[in-house]
Amino acid sequence: MLLDSDDSGIEKSINEVTGRWGGSFYVRRITNWKNEIKKWKASGGKVLHLTMYGINFPDLINDIVTENLLIVVGAEKVPPEIYELADWNVGVGNQPHSEVAALAIVLDRLAASSGIDPLKTQFGGGEVEIVPKSRGKEVREK
Repeated sequence: MLLDSDDSGIEKSINEVTGRWGGSFYVRRITNWKNEIKKWKASGGKVLHLTMYGINFPDLINDIVTENLLIVVGAEKVPPEIYELADWNVGVGNQPHSEVAALAIVLDRLAASSGIDPLKTQFGGGEVEIVPKSRGKEVREK
């Protein structure tokens, strides 16, 4: 995750969750999102921008290249340049929605189209894991 923010708390929180639960997730804080996108594209990468104003995601999913893909999730007041820099401007629906929910849906559908079931994926590493139960909660130390 590239984070265009000076909030070290987000980076710390994500690193703590990854350490406890596992996985290879990482955060790198950046100071110039436009340069990062241009570098990504110069290296042959593609950019998918999640926005309510884009083409409906299901209409484009078969055209989206999933290797070397940078997904940009904006917040309020996304600069107009991102719409020009992105290879795809897509929305999971054309109604107001949560950016996090949109990202979850896009990641799930892209993984499924690649033959991966993200709901059955297990993270490597970590200190604990969830034991599935129909009632209650159980977290087991590894």
